[in-house]
Amino acid sequence: MSAWVLPDHIADVLPSEARHIEELRRGLLDTARSYGYELVMPPLLEYLESLLTGTGEALNLQTFKLVDQISGRSLGLRADMTQQVARIDAHLLNRQGVTRLCYCGPVLHATQDRPRASREPLQFGAEIYGHAGPEADVEALSLALACVQGAGVSGFTVDLGDVRIVRSLLAGVMVDASVLQKVHAALAAKDATGLAALTKSFPQTAREGLQALLQLYGDVSVLDEAEKALARTPGTLHVLQHLKWFATQFPQANLTFDLADVRGYSYYSGTRFAVYAPGASDALVRGGRYDEVGAVFGRNRPAAGFSLDIKQLVSVVPSRPLRAAIRAPWGNDAQLSQAIAQLRSQGETVVCVLPGHESEVDEFDCDRALVLSAGQWVVQAI
Repeated sequence: MSAWVLPDHIADVLPSEARHIEELRRGLLDTARSYGYELVMPPLLEYLESLLTGTGEALNLQTFKLVDQISGRSLGLRADMTQQVARIDAHLLNRQGVTRLCYCGPVLHATQDRPRASREPLQFGAEIYGHAGPEADVEALSLALACVQGAGVSGFTVDLGDVRIVRSLLAGVMVDASVLQKVHAALAAKDATGLAALTKSFPQTAREGLQALLQLYGDVSVLDEAEKALARTPGTLHVLQHLKWFATQFPQANLTFDLADVRGYSYYSGTRFAVYAPGASDALVRGGRYDEVGAVFGRNRPAAGFSLDIKQLVSVVPSRPLRAAIRAPWGNDAQLSQAIAQLRSQGETVVCVLPGHESEVDEFDCDRALVLSAGQWVVQAI
């Protein structure tokens, strides 16, 4: 095998895309900061028991494992950063009030989590801790929408749901975790036959309610249908009323609802949302409320937030033009060096053309040139 061949679904990022990704990264972090979110940088690897505590089998299967040569203990390369940020909030910051944190960095997946996906996503996310009210849910989605709009995404749809509906239907049902995973998968796939086989021993109310969920997706009228279909299930009316209220907070957004979608890393505890855009094979953004995420660290704080993959995001937004630059000659003239330094200090990109390479084209659009005119170095349009 050639030395330059990379593992499946791992790829180099070349200049134009790398510049676009970096510009998006900076824009996302600036947007989060404008909402009051503080940047944290969790480590790329941790002890496995800390990294996977409370996350469920899905994340365990996505995590690369290795042995620490110093301690001999098992380590994991992070496949998701939400647990890490929860640990930071619970043990390192340990604040009593509201804490807003954001993060951005690479994660590594043992397998693809969607078609054509990279196994090395660049994950950006934001979390708000310490407020149990619906205002935190609204802020999380508001920030997520500000991020995708700021990145240039258009024509997107926001899909809403709430995992408490499925939990209410399954309350009191004694079932193995493996069966529960299959039930969730059947719901997500809208597999009526598979769901019927999995739930044939469930109580009638639970069985009928779960089957009804398969048809409860679409516009806001779905919530009225759900109130009728789930009338015999305690707790669902309150959740549906909450979803109605939540929808009113985003009158300009294109909203849909899918009450059977419970996908995630097993830590969502309430309202959940996903943002879809034309050209994306899966959701661009996933988020919602996960109050129980910090419980395994001894501090069960209310929490809401979202995450996205910037590499996926860059694939669905318009390509950006080459960066405008100034072409300058190579030389040792002190006045020329001073002029170049001054332009760069003003934020300009100045590309010095090396001898013999005057006609080469690269990542930058040199639309101006630094030329000597009347004894002064001046910028002129090309």
